Amino acid sequence: MIIHNDVYSDEHFVKKYTYMGNDLGAVWSKESTTFKIWAPLAKTVELALYRNGTFGVEDLLRKDGMKKGDQGVWTLKVEGDLNGIYYTYFVENDDEAAEVCDPYARTTGVNGKRAMVLNLASTNPTDWERDIPLEEPLKYTDAVLYELHIRDFSIDESSGVSEKNRGKYLAFTEEGTKTPNGTPTCLDYLTSLGITHLHLLPMYDYGSVDEEKLEEPQFNWGYDPVNYNVPEGSYSTDPFHGEVRVKEMKQMIKALHDRGIRVVMDVVYNHVYDADTFCFNKIVPGYFSRQNEDGSCSNGSYCGNDTASERPMVRKYIVDSVNYWADEYHMDGFRFDLVGLLDTETVNEIVNTVHKKHPNVIFYGEGWSLPTAMQDGYFPATQVHAAKTPDFAYFSDDIRDLLAGRNGEGEGFVSGKTDCEELVAKCFMAKTSWCPKPAQTVNYVSCHDNYTLMDKLRITRPEASFEKLVRMNKLAAAIYMTSFGIPFIHAGEELLRIKEENGRIVENSYNSSDSVNKIRWGQLDDKKYAEVMEYYKGLIKFRKDNRVLHFSTAKEVIENVTYQKLSDNVVLFKIKDELIIIFNASENRYQFDMGKYGIINGDWKICVNSMRADIEEEIGESCIEIPEISTMILKFSK
Repeated sequence: MIIHNDVYSDEHFVKKYTYMGNDLGAVWSKESTTFKIWAPLAKTVELALYRNGTFGVEDLLRKDGMKKGDQGVWTLKVEGDLNGIYYTYFVENDDEAAEVCDPYARTTGVNGKRAMVLNLASTNPTDWERDIPLEEPLKYTDAVLYELHIRDFSIDESSGVSEKNRGKYLAFTEEGTKTPNGTPTCLDYLTSLGITHLHLLPMYDYGSVDEEKLEEPQFNWGYDPVNYNVPEGSYSTDPFHGEVRVKEMKQMIKALHDRGIRVVMDVVYNHVYDADTFCFNKIVPGYFSRQNEDGSCSNGSYCGNDTASERPMVRKYIVDSVNYWADEYHMDGFRFDLVGLLDTETVNEIVNTVHKKHPNVIFYGEGWSLPTAMQDGYFPATQVHAAKTPDFAYFSDDIRDLLAGRNGEGEGFVSGKTDCEELVAKCFMAKTSWCPKPAQTVNYVSCHDNYTLMDKLRITRPEASFEKLVRMNKLAAAIYMTSFGIPFIHAGEELLRIKEENGRIVENSYNSSDSVNKIRWGQLDDKKYAEVMEYYKGLIKFRKDNRVLHFSTAKEVIENVTYQKLSDNVVLFKIKDELIIIFNASENRYQFDMGKYGIINGDWKICVNSMRADIEEEIGESCIEIPEISTMILKFSK
């Protein structure tokens, strides 16, 4: 790959070649299509039109030279209705000529090699124009996030989804699916669970699954972008025809919106699948990817390359892309993978431009500090710079590591670690060192990365009984679900999800088989799993019903929440005069004397205990016994 690092940072280059138009790509109308591509250093650019979307098939319709205009944009207008026609660009730079896909492609043929001209309106489901954002005002702290992989959701036969739709977008459109014993699954299950947002792992076009060989076993999480503005074809029923993936993704989103469930898109703008072959880098050599001083690719992502977000046309591309998904697909949120590799200016521009039209869209991501060759004068969008991105939230590894222990490094609060009470208070009240306010912390204990919660507990406490492990799981959920911030659930955590292969616990299942990754819906027919799911369901409802858990600012928390250590591994939080929350992580029962806290029988009710999270139980004694490894929540009832 040719590197032009010095050229691209030169003020003259930036001024001369920064293009701010909103018409890059193929702009279709029935009468004509206008193609525009930014290639400032190219000697020639040609447009090739094809009948077929499969790269390598010899079906060229025509090939025409494009004209270079201002800011390095090449243009060609082609008369006639090109809807459904595929295209590529032939770009010649100083020492290389390449046939490439359009970085602004809206859809492609199989495996994302050829872009397709598309009448986007023709892909809209019935009543798509009425699929407006859900009407109630939304604070970030109103959200309850549920992270899920599209294939995991329905690939198991116990999902009840029709065979043709298993592992596909359309699985989310099927109603009335059930386990073999008649328990609701999939869409009906998500609706019943009560989540507000479904966070879907990458569903743009990614490179690790061969869409031409879907009959072969293949699996990947999808954190390897190829075409950022194109739906992944392996989740469609037909990856060979570009319009199908667009139609079916929209059908999925519409079905979820019809159930009151918002959709969050997992996006990976921090690196690409292969920097050398990525279309943007082939068109403008090396421009999209950050370089070290020796010309090698910066690799803070540990995926071979980092995105140079501080470059104006890279920033524009990312901002345009996110706005496109929000506008065209009605996305309700975006989760950014390794957002710490992007700069804060880019992140703020993304958020601000989207919020102009879609004020309820939420933004959050992984704000880990990673080594990257970002230009001087820019700040990475990490936890420690959270104050610089006030409308962007970050995952809290503080609460994750507190509750279950650092990955591979022993116990956490719920599994027996001692002397954690002060850190529990900081995490619960969103007062960790980097967090400016509750609206900027995503509270979780497990996600697709690393071990599932149940696996982490099994590894940490191998001697513990199944019943004790369940207690730990439920206590962890109760803490992050009632803590100030944004709660985040890993799909299947509420079903005690484990990932095993040949008796071995799998930590990183990014390319493991379906047998490791799938949601086992049949577990809902087993009482011991169903009871845990009901506990999570109760916690979700309790959080949604109690607005005092939704404080967005540090000031609200400071003025309304008090904390007290009751005993070793037993802590109490009082929120206004409405809630008293007690977490007992010890292996001993704790006798809570209500009189010491001015609690009068009849004025308060138990809403959450060790067994259930959906009750209103009268308090019968002046002293309440709180079982070991459990939660007790009291609510003022007058």
